Amino acid sequence: MGLIDSTGEHPDVVGVVVRGRWRGDSARPRDARAGVGSRRAADVEAAELKPDIPRAEGTIHLGDGRRLGYAEFGDPGGPLVLWFHGSPGARRQIPPAGRAAATRLGLRLVCVERPGVGDSTDYAYPKLCDWAVDVAAVADHFGQDRFMVVGLSGGGPYALACAHELGDRIVAVGLVGSLVPTAGQEATAGGIVALSRQFNWLLRRFRRPLGLGMWGFVRAAQPLAHVCIQGFARLMPEGDRQVLADPAVEAMFVDDIINGGTSQFQAFVNDFILIGQPWGFRLAGVTVPVRWWHGDADPFVPLDQAQRAAAFLPDVELTVRPGESHLGDFAAADDVLATLADHWHDLSIPASNSRRTDTPVH
Repeated sequence: MGLIDSTGEHPDVVGVVVRGRWRGDSARPRDARAGVGSRRAADVEAAELKPDIPRAEGTIHLGDGRRLGYAEFGDPGGPLVLWFHGSPGARRQIPPAGRAAATRLGLRLVCVERPGVGDSTDYAYPKLCDWAVDVAAVADHFGQDRFMVVGLSGGGPYALACAHELGDRIVAVGLVGSLVPTAGQEATAGGIVALSRQFNWLLRRFRRPLGLGMWGFVRAAQPLAHVCIQGFARLMPEGDRQVLADPAVEAMFVDDIINGGTSQFQAFVNDFILIGQPWGFRLAGVTVPVRWWHGDADPFVPLDQAQRAAAFLPDVELTVRPGESHLGDFAAADDVLATLADHWHDLSIPASNSRRTDTPVH
């Protein structure tokens, strides 16, 4: 496999990686805030007019006594989409445009908290791919045999793990600004994400103290959440500053961190321990269709790293978002869900594809 070409200098070029090979196609501009035009504007407006709360929230009890917290949006009778939040993040980290799109598209959108944040019991998985066992129990809890997954940023590796381990149950995967492997033959990460590999021994040794320190910081910062987010925005690229300037997006972040950090904030450390070591599977072994959205100005996962990682996937399309940084991909949430909904309907899978299981969930 040769190196993948860049998208070039034209601002309206959308790059697509198809089955590991690069294709650059001229296409209409995909602006992060206008995006698909009036539809996205209407989604944001609707999100601001309605109470910004989940349709339902709860916990799923696993067989070994642990719990996973979740928040649900959209249509309770629709196809199930499990959304995996970023790092840091919790069960309410779904952008306003994604929440509105779930309702419009008739999807049952459920954001599942990883162990150590919100209502999820803290737990250190031996390998990242072990997450898939718990996700299978989550899907069983909702009575669904087939479902789809979306991974946002640090949630991307978890979505890929599910695709590898549960390929017979997952219809399609959506990745939004996903992190990439840091170790092994398929490692493409560099910069700040690669530090999780270099300092993995330190993260593992001080997992609990680091988590408690993060929790203390989050609690102390809660009264100054608006100021902290604005200060963070000033340190980020222009694309991220524009995203965080949206009151609806800022409100989502504040609400998510406050709810998720009420009693713990360990998951952030857990994530970087797992991301910084071999994931327990190969990207080349993921046969489920993967659709990946990535900004070409992402400072955490530069586009060339995402392109090299995507090239290992057998069935992938990588949509490049010109001028977008890491948080800019939040604005693609409605495109992501619309694409997954198309995959579902193309396969003519009934929404109520119930599954009988003996998994001890409640």
